[in-house]
Amino acid sequence: MRAAARHGELRVRRRIRAGVNKLAPSVRAMVLALQYFTRVPMPRRVLDWTGFDETLQRASLAHFPGAGWVVGIVGAGFYAAMLLLLPPSSFAHMAAAVVSTIATVLLTGALHEDGLADTADGLAAGSAQQALEVMKDSRLGPSGALAVILALLAKIFLLSSVGIGAGWVAAIAALMGGHVVSRGLSLGIVATLVHVGHAATSKSLPVARQIGRRGLLAAAIWCVAAWMCTAVLVSTAAAAVALILSLIALWGVRLLLARRLAGFTGDCLGATQQLCEIAFYLGMAVAM
Repeated sequence: MRAAARHGELRVRRRIRAGVNKLAPSVRAMVLALQYFTRVPMPRRVLDWTGFDETLQRASLAHFPGAGWVVGIVGAGFYAAMLLLLPPSSFAHMAAAVVSTIATVLLTGALHEDGLADTADGLAAGSAQQALEVMKDSRLGPSGALAVILALLAKIFLLSSVGIGAGWVAAIAALMGGHVVSRGLSLGIVATLVHVGHAATSKSLPVARQIGRRGLLAAAIWCVAAWMCTAVLVSTAAAAVALILSLIALWGVRLLLARRLAGFTGDCLGATQQLCEIAFYLGMAVAM
């Protein structure tokens, strides 16, 4: 009896170990995505276990929406916390939108806002080659500054509008859905356009070179889960309108990049994420 029990226990342990080993590559890719797309602090032991190479970096792109879950949850937490601290009013929702937006910008290190600014400056230039040269320049131009200011204002006003019109649950659902879905949709740029940045200096080239079907499937799972949460917490109609407007934003950005640059850069991915996120909030606000 003891031998049989021990044998059964060993078999269970082997199955658990096999399952962990099977999940390990995806977990490592997710950890690397958090390292690359956020400023979430990671213990040294986790970093050593994760490792780093070009293949893993490329695989981490599929978990870009997964990083959006973390950013969205943090933003939602700050939004809810501000409403608990302030007396019920329209001002409370506005303040909550401001604080949650600041929190998400700090958590990502303004990575995507920087991409939006560089893309706006680049597209304001003349030829495609001039645009790429401007986008490589770290200095902020007038077009980039205006784009970031308008993007931040749009997020704040749209989020507060959702909160005022439909309540705090709708606002945090919009935050989570917007951050995840926008990151997933931006991968459509990677899947359908070629990378045209400077290969020698581009930090995004290893992750932007390609994304396979399995990567797109993983990203889609992250996005579907977030969209379904939004639909359950608010309404299917509101979530559908938000998704449709985000898809329209993606289509518009892709069309612009294809015509102006005949491809994309890492900055363009940040710009796409920002515009799709704003479109998601707009859809939620319109549907309310």
